[in-house]
Amino acid sequence: MLQKFNPRNADIQIYVNDRLYPRAEAKVSVFDSVVQGGDAVWEGLRVYKDKIFCLDRHLSRLQASAKALLFEKIPDSETIKQAIFQTLEANGMRDETHIRLTLTRGEKVTSGMDPRLNQAGCCLIVLAEWKPPVYDNQKGIRVITSSIARNSPKHLDSKIHHNNLLNNILAKIQANVAGVDAAVMLDAYGFVSELNDTNLFMVSRGKLYTPHADACLHGITRGLTIDIGRSLGIEVIEKNLSLTEFYTADEVFATGTMGEMTPVSEIDGRTVENKTTEALLPKLRQKFDQLIGELSEPLPF
Repeated sequence: MLQKFNPRNADIQIYVNDRLYPRAEAKVSVFDSVVQGGDAVWEGLRVYKDKIFCLDRHLSRLQASAKALLFEKIPDSETIKQAIFQTLEANGMRDETHIRLTLTRGEKVTSGMDPRLNQAGCCLIVLAEWKPPVYDNQKGIRVITSSIARNSPKHLDSKIHHNNLLNNILAKIQANVAGVDAAVMLDAYGFVSELNDTNLFMVSRGKLYTPHADACLHGITRGLTIDIGRSLGIEVIEKNLSLTEFYTADEVFATGTMGEMTPVSEIDGRTVENKTTEALLPKLRQKFDQLIGELSEPLPF
């Protein structure tokens, strides 16, 4: 599913390092760490009806990722919130909006890998666009298995929500060539990790399963889905899961900020019916829709 350009985004204002710029003028230096080595962290947030969903959780993950990478002068939550609110207000955005929040290590004094060359502090970017969820959560998506493995903590820990996304991009290229929507990425042992852009769940005999958050991203929607399942009395199991288990599951679905909860209708040519008598996804989605209001921070303007 290829996202389309929305003409409403042609003249948006984008926040870069303490001020707003028109879209055509919003830039970072060629010496910025994100240009030099993908050295940055990011979050994707959604705005629903005058509220930002799980804002504090996203900011905590952003700051934790920056701390793990030893960024200097990491902005506090209030500073980041004000930048987000300023951007949304300038664009008149109160609903149906996706925010790409990026924090780079900042500008270097000369090109090079060494973080000691970054002496100006972090660069904060708030890119807000009019954008619907990337997947159709009614129709569902088709996926194939990628030959590109998801990084293990020994290589590049997924607990750091970093901008080095080449593994995921290579997997997405394979999905594009295959004519499907996304690619399943396996871990170093061949177990299912996640899709190239969202987490994965499966249902078998009334139980909800998801891979350990070892190689996969510890997604915020993933965590909420686990909590929702348990609150509904559903047995939720985190374990190593093989492709065979996903091929033969009663239901399979993906979770993420940009996908919410989306059924997977086909894996490597195997049809997933997602039509059991006691289907769990509709129940989970109903509770998730309720939480969107409860776990969102109101806009102050």
